[in-house]
Amino acid sequence: MKIEVRKAIKQDMPAVLKLINELAKFENEPDAVEITVKDLENDGFGDQPLFECFVAEADGKIEGMALFYYRYSTWKGKTVHLEDLVVSEAFRGKGVGGALYTEVIAYAKKQGCKRTEWVVLDWNTNAVEFYKNSGATVFDEWRTVQMDEAAMASFCAKTR
Repeated sequence: MKIEVRKAIKQDMPAVLKLINELAKFENEPDAVEITVKDLENDGFGDQPLFECFVAEADGKIEGMALFYYRYSTWKGKTVHLEDLVVSEAFRGKGVGGALYTEVIAYAKKQGCKRTEWVVLDWNTNAVEFYKNSGATVFDEWRTVQMDEAAMASFCAKTR
């Protein structure tokens, strides 16, 4: 099987959304995805793209993607945040994820980033071990914090 990793183009977004939905199902949140192909096209390929994406083709079909964007660390400077790396279920364990991972890390290094960071679910032990074995540090003491639309509205209503 030949794996080719390349920069995503606008026409790849239906396949990217399909993989995002597959990830949501894998993470036991099958109804959580709200974005559309149009959102991905507008947000990733407009005048000021909000993200970049690599896709992995196996035998000519997109079977994986890595979506990332720049962040800025007050301690380190320019960093890359890997939002999601997804491989279709049928192609997991066949090198597709590793090829995408390698491409993102190499890209961040080439761009002069001081680090690449991402979040991994603690129950995804295969991913945790893969990352540890690659030399990444998986922090136990950091907690992800989020505020959804309803929480933001409630907060603003109380504070404004």
